[in-house]
Amino acid sequence: MRISQILGAGAIALSVTACTTNPMTGRQSFQIGSLNSEIEASSLQQYKKTLSESKVISGAQAQSVKNVGTRIKSAAEKYYASIGRSSALANYKWEFNLIQSNELNAWCMPGGKVAVYTGILPVTKNDNGLAVVMGHEVSHALAGHGNERISQAMVAQYGGAILGGSISNAQWASVFEKVYPIGSQVALLKYGRTQESEADEMGLYLMSMAGYDPREAIPFWNRMEAASTGSKQPEFLSTHPSPGTRISDINKDLPKALEYYKAAGGKI
Repeated sequence: MRISQILGAGAIALSVTACTTNPMTGRQSFQIGSLNSEIEASSLQQYKKTLSESKVISGAQAQSVKNVGTRIKSAAEKYYASIGRSSALANYKWEFNLIQSNELNAWCMPGGKVAVYTGILPVTKNDNGLAVVMGHEVSHALAGHGNERISQAMVAQYGGAILGGSISNAQWASVFEKVYPIGSQVALLKYGRTQESEADEMGLYLMSMAGYDPREAIPFWNRMEAASTGSKQPEFLSTHPSPGTRISDINKDLPKALEYYKAAGGKI
């Protein structure tokens, strides 16, 4: 199903949230606020399509994915409630599924639809490693990275003149399908390195709030790097920071993460 079929007839009015601030990282980003409902609806359609075309796994490993995802989601909700921003998560409809695939991959669509591939489980090894992955992916959704990438693409393609006005469904479909390729096997938004670094930081905090040891992030990323020594780099690493930069950033963020971990009952 193409985006134009999902949206139907008419045009989309654009309202601008020019400066959205991530409450965990402090990073500011440009996002078009009125696009969120269209992005989430289109993402839901693609998630359903992906599940229908995949082998969705049940059993103990799938339950671990659901348990870890639920704990991270609950930690995020608790944090947002503590800063008076529960309304920011009101439209998220979380779902966590394990898909049979040899790919070392996981992803989270806007709106909270998460998929983990069985191929990454030998690298995660345990729930702490799985929490690194899922915290990172959930962070992409919470930070609005999908909206940010699409907003950037819209301005690049149609110019600033569209802001405060409207775009046709054909224009919307053109931008969405370039940034978020419908029908692709992986069904991933193409995030930039700035967004990947932010998801690393935010994910580290979320896993810590959920009671998972953030110190496990470094050995996990080292294992992921070791897994990429073959002829093809895992999709999960394709646009990420260099290993040295990532480890340096994690070490910088660990003290704050450990404070969250201790507050959640973790042992330092």
